[in-house]
Amino acid sequence: MRERLVGFLLLVVAASCGGSEPPVGGGGRAAGSGAAPGQAPLAGGPPVAAVRPVTTTYHGVAVQDPYRWLEEDTDEVKAWSDGQNRHARRVLDRLPDVDALRREVRAIIAAPVIRYGRPVQAGASWFVTRKDPTKEQGELVVMDDVDHAAQARLVLDPTAAGDKHRTIDWFVPSPDGSKVAVSLSTGGSEAGTLHILDLQGRDLDAAIPNVQRGTGGGDAAWRPDGEALWYTRYPAEGEKPAAERDFWMQVWFHELGKPAANDRYEMGKDLPRTGEILLETDRRGRVLASVQKGDGGEFRHYLRDRKGNWRQLDDWGDAIVFAGFGPADDLWLISRAGAPKGKVLRLPASARSARDAALVVPEAEHSIVTDYYDERGVEVSRDRLYVTYQLGGPSELRAFTLRGAKARQPELPPVSSVDRPTLSKDGVLVRAGSYTSASALYRFSARTGELERVEAMSPRPPVDLSGWEVHREQATSKDGTKIPMSVVWRRGAPRDGSVPCVVTGYGGYGISEEPDFLATYEPLLRRGVCFVDTNLRGGAEFGGEWHRAGMLERKQNVFDDFAAALEEVVARKYTSRDRLGILGGSNGGLLMGAMITQHPDRFRAAVSLVGIYDMLRVELSPNGSFNVPEFGSVEDPSQFRALHAYSPYHHVVAGTEYPAILMTAGANDPRVAPWHSRKMVAALQAAQRGDAPILLRTSTTAGHGMGTAMTERIGDIAQVQAFLLWQLTGRDPE
Repeated sequence: MRERLVGFLLLVVAASCGGSEPPVGGGGRAAGSGAAPGQAPLAGGPPVAAVRPVTTTYHGVAVQDPYRWLEEDTDEVKAWSDGQNRHARRVLDRLPDVDALRREVRAIIAAPVIRYGRPVQAGASWFVTRKDPTKEQGELVVMDDVDHAAQARLVLDPTAAGDKHRTIDWFVPSPDGSKVAVSLSTGGSEAGTLHILDLQGRDLDAAIPNVQRGTGGGDAAWRPDGEALWYTRYPAEGEKPAAERDFWMQVWFHELGKPAANDRYEMGKDLPRTGEILLETDRRGRVLASVQKGDGGEFRHYLRDRKGNWRQLDDWGDAIVFAGFGPADDLWLISRAGAPKGKVLRLPASARSARDAALVVPEAEHSIVTDYYDERGVEVSRDRLYVTYQLGGPSELRAFTLRGAKARQPELPPVSSVDRPTLSKDGVLVRAGSYTSASALYRFSARTGELERVEAMSPRPPVDLSGWEVHREQATSKDGTKIPMSVVWRRGAPRDGSVPCVVTGYGGYGISEEPDFLATYEPLLRRGVCFVDTNLRGGAEFGGEWHRAGMLERKQNVFDDFAAALEEVVARKYTSRDRLGILGGSNGGLLMGAMITQHPDRFRAAVSLVGIYDMLRVELSPNGSFNVPEFGSVEDPSQFRALHAYSPYHHVVAGTEYPAILMTAGANDPRVAPWHSRKMVAALQAAQRGDAPILLRTSTTAGHGMGTAMTERIGDIAQVQAFLLWQLTGRDPE
């Protein structure tokens, strides 16, 4: 069983055709001077990007790219990017609230509160990531009992050697809990090396490189005796050209004490170039490999028997979206075949194919949560199934007997999100929280139905959001689809349009926007800002159809959904357009780019973090290839037309009055190349007719957000919040 340390993202929410070509940039000017309240940038603007057009023809359509040169890693590009960074930081560091916000955010993130991840049991021990506020990164600890977390023993502090940017990607304890396999990377690169450690953090074997990348991830699974393991491996230097080394994941086998050069290849040579592999073993020594083809939600599952023979259980089109071992010899599956919201199946150990699986829990009104990266699906004990369901944003955990009958389920807080549960002696441990209540770990007894808060793993938060309430609202999208959203609102605030609001969304990869405690957002909430979280198509809030309605040629639905949400919060007088800001990251950054280019007059400010903007060239980067099942490819004429129709970079129009914009990028980002932000900002600055600032802030020591050092994260959050306050309240630098 693997547990990821997903990191603490840079978001301020403790939460990513026709024949004519619209002009990109070309005229206008970079954000200049002016004195409109909340809009005036400082003197000495950012460097201007040279226009060097490159034309590419796709299916008879000539597309001009004036800033292609900003994709390169040259001294000229570095000088331009550094100049943009200096300008952005000069503006942000002079904002009136930034110093106070930095102190307040530090007081929250560095408060004397120990935070814990999901506990994983191995043998008689519990392994868990712990975030000590005095440390830059999370660390790995082991404890005898979750009720005595204070007595946890340190296994690994990744920064102990002096690199504050070194982080834990994921860990897998051995079955008896005597050792642990840990992937470590640095600088936000997510390029992990596997270390096999004892419980004092000492290396028991030579480190194994190339097990993890930001493209397809990585994993490991132990042999039952704990003396060997299977692991994912990317090509080593010399095995593939440099441009191909983020692809071609395979499964290899390593015995402790033997040179890694002698490790044995197991499977993967016949998988697609963008195959992503997760591994699991059972008590019999069988190995289950769950393979996703890129990031589009198509899977195959392979089973290795004890004799070393691998067999394929299903194929890409069979709609088996999760498979896992139960305590007996059966496999448990979640299928969306004929059931877009999911159904639970049981596959006997003797079965040769997933087609032999029997239905246990049929499709229900709500959608079963399947999160590949968090390995969320169904947890199976000796007598219970635990299945997480999506309720259109909030989620809940339900229990069933092994025959599929409903059983007692935990009564968790309303409008909350439920993390992947962990099996315990008489039920499960499950973490749940909401926008206004901090995440807490609960112990649920299947026998008695009692729900008990595990206080030792549920520290009291450093902020109190009991003065805020959550309103569940609906917007109507362009095609009539109802779009849920959650409004975090201060009790008693006037509904007259005077309250500043920040609206966020994601809408992609079948990832649902779930309630999350807004601890680091508290400085904005306390200053009168409301927060709105949207449940757009492209996620999985209502199952597989909801996801498919926002991917490939239907991606425009996501943008229409978000635009409708912006209109709704104004119509309901939560805010007004000149007090409205939007925020998103990664795929949510693409959403921000689409809003900036499609609806620049509907909001006052946009913050877009590590975003995707050039949809015609995104697939040329390593992780962009993994994204093709989600977005499509320019090689397909129909998909090209859809991509070209909304690609933000290609719809920047000279002479447009754009809102205030802050974009961020990580120089080491393995998921979204930083040139997306460089090209988009260059185009926007050249096209800008108004005086609103357009800023680009790049970190040379971070990637997509995972593994960002605590001190850097504090500064990033403070600057983002200061920028939003500046724009939404009209307080200018002095």
